[in-house]
Amino acid sequence: MNVVVLGAGLVGGPMALDLAQDDDMLVTVVDKRPEALEKIESCNPQIAIVKADLSSPQAVTVLVSDFDLVLSAVPGHMGFETLKAVIAAGKTVVDIAFFPENPFDLDDLARDNGVVAVVDCGVAPGMSNVLIGHVDQILDRVHSVLIYVGGLPEEWPYEYKAGFSPIDVIEEYTRPARYVENGQLAVRPALSDPEYIEFPRVGTLEAFNTDGLRTLARTIDAPNLKEKTLRYPGHIEKMLVLRETGFFGTEPLEIGGNRIRPIDVTTKLLFPKWKLGPGDVDITVLRVIVQGEAAGTPKRYTYELFDRYDEHTGVHSMARTTGYTATVAVRLLAAGLYTTPGITPPEFLGRYDA
Repeated sequence: MNVVVLGAGLVGGPMALDLAQDDDMLVTVVDKRPEALEKIESCNPQIAIVKADLSSPQAVTVLVSDFDLVLSAVPGHMGFETLKAVIAAGKTVVDIAFFPENPFDLDDLARDNGVVAVVDCGVAPGMSNVLIGHVDQILDRVHSVLIYVGGLPEEWPYEYKAGFSPIDVIEEYTRPARYVENGQLAVRPALSDPEYIEFPRVGTLEAFNTDGLRTLARTIDAPNLKEKTLRYPGHIEKMLVLRETGFFGTEPLEIGGNRIRPIDVTTKLLFPKWKLGPGDVDITVLRVIVQGEAAGTPKRYTYELFDRYDEHTGVHSMARTTGYTATVAVRLLAAGLYTTPGITPPEFLGRYDA
């Protein structure tokens, strides 16, 4: 199986290294940053590296044409067009990009091209969806779904460090949060409805609305569905100050005769502070609660995850929990265990009895 990984970042690199452990996987990684590719090559010289700019969808279609399967780990703002380009090339794909567009808009294209496209295949959305899809097929009726998820450092600058693309993190603070309440689709500002939640081995965390429900709002027939992101206490207030002051703004300002977007200045200042460096310890916490009934009896399923940086391999927790969900999906498709063309959110895999 000839697999190409698009993006060699915090998650793309570990995914490539994980897949390359399989004797039947020939792995290639594509990125425009030489330093990212050199890091992959130094870890495993058997992985082929290609230096290319993935921002052109037309170039992506050509680039993936020689591969059997594509694993897309590009930043969210490139995700939808990249996925569309891969589907246009007729290639099976697993995607972890956190893009704002509706992936089902590509369902007809995927079906017409006979492409299996697994989307949102990270930790949440991703593994959380798999669990929810599994419970959905067990219960006669689902009444509510609640997801809490967070990737956190053990040290607290800004009460946060970024375990994946930092620009996608900022999207969590600006993109309106969609959820289902009393059977109706509702939209609330990101960072809204804060609450404190206790987690074993971590302590008190604060939870707030983010747009992580995604496909579940369409695929799970339940009157109440919500996803919240977790951070250390104090983080919400810091991000609200930045957002409401305009630091995440995308409209250029006139400064000293130059037109500058506030978000470009903010990211330039914040990203070095947020960057997870070698040896920086991070953790991932997840709680999924599904309530409903079976044969007239109330049922409640609760799943919890606590994961920590792997000191032996040097792979950060967010890369593990996000990336390995996707690489398991790659192996599932490579083995021919799931072959349904079209857009496949992870909850469809959870319902599927292979």
